[in-house]
Amino acid sequence: MFIILRYLSRQLLVSMVAVAGVLLLIFMSGRFIKYLADAAQGKLSADVLFAIMGYRLPGFLELILPLGLFIGILLAYGRMYLESEMTVLFACGMNRFQLIKLTMVSALLVMLVVGSMSLYVSPWGLRQVDEIFSDQSKVTEFELLAPGRFQSLRSGERVTYTEGLSSDKREMQNVFIAERDSENGSISVLAAKRGTQLVDPNTGSRFVVLHEGARYQGRPGEMDYRVIEYDAYGIKIAEPDAEAEKTRDEAKPTSELWRSDNPKDRALLQWRISIPLLVPIVALLAIPLSRVNPRQGRFFHLLPAMLIYITYLGLLIASRKSLEKGRISEWIGMWWVHGTFLAIALILMFGPDWRQKRRAARAQN
Repeated sequence: MFIILRYLSRQLLVSMVAVAGVLLLIFMSGRFIKYLADAAQGKLSADVLFAIMGYRLPGFLELILPLGLFIGILLAYGRMYLESEMTVLFACGMNRFQLIKLTMVSALLVMLVVGSMSLYVSPWGLRQVDEIFSDQSKVTEFELLAPGRFQSLRSGERVTYTEGLSSDKREMQNVFIAERDSENGSISVLAAKRGTQLVDPNTGSRFVVLHEGARYQGRPGEMDYRVIEYDAYGIKIAEPDAEAEKTRDEAKPTSELWRSDNPKDRALLQWRISIPLLVPIVALLAIPLSRVNPRQGRFFHLLPAMLIYITYLGLLIASRKSLEKGRISEWIGMWWVHGTFLAIALILMFGPDWRQKRRAARAQN
C-alpha cells in the first residue's frame, strides 16, 4: 500500500506543481507589469519591485494551490483511468475508500501549507507591502528618477529627464524639466548641463540646483517667450504629503480578527478559514469527476469539473459579501457552502453504488 501511496502522491503533486506553476506565472506576471508601469511613471522605485512581489507570493499561492490540486487530481487520475491503471489497481484489491484515504494524504499536506499561508504568512506579507508603499509615499520626486527616461512625476504637472544620474542620486547630467502652470496655462522649460541636490541646513528643505543652463517660459502659440540664462538655478523639491499609515483589512493579523466584532473582520476570518477547508473538499470532488471513459478522451471531464469549482468559489465570495453586510448570520456564514459541496462530493462518490444496491434489492424482491 505504501508503494501505491507513493506512486499516487507523486502523480498528484507533479500535476499540481505544473498547473500551479503556470497559473502563478500568469497571475504574477500581470501584477508585476502593473507595478512596473507604476515604477516607469515615478510612483515606485524600481529597487522595491521584487521585494513587493516576494511578499505578495503567499497571497497568490493560497488561492492557486487548491485549484492546482483540483486540476492535478483530474489530470493524474484521468490519465490513469484512460490507460487502465485504475482498473488494474481496483482488480488488485484496492477499493474506493482506500483511494480516498491515499488521496487525502496529499490533500491534507496541501491543506496545511494553504492554511499557514491564509492565516499567517499572507497577512504578514501584505503588512510588509503596506510598509513599502508607505515608505515610497515619503520619497521625494527626484529620488524616483531613472536616467535616460522622460518621467511624469507625482504632481502630474512636471516632466523630467536626465541623461545620467549618480549612484546616490545627488548629481544629474544633461537635465531637462518641463513644467506647466495650471492657473495661466504657461509652460516653463529648464535645460542644464548638470544638476545637484542641496539641503538647507537651517530648514531642512531640499532643492535641485541646475548649473549652466537656460529657462524658457511662455504660452504655447504665443511669441512672447522669456529666456533666462543662468549659472545656477534652484528649484525647491516639494515634500511628499504626510499620509496616515493605513493597514488594509486583508493585512490584519488573524488574532486581531478573532477579537473583533466588526462584521467585515468576522467575514474575513471565515474567508481565511474557508481557503484551507476548500482543499479536502475539492479533492473529494475531483476523485469521482476524474473517472473517464477511454473513448471520451482525457480532457472530456475538465469543463464540467471547472464549472463546479467556479460555482464553489463564487458562492464563497458571495457569502463573504453577504456576511460583511449582515444579510446572513455568522453561524451560517460560509459553512453552508462547504456543507453543500461536501454533500455533492459524497453523492458523486457513492451515489452510483447506492443506486446499484437499490436496483439489486428490488430485483431480489
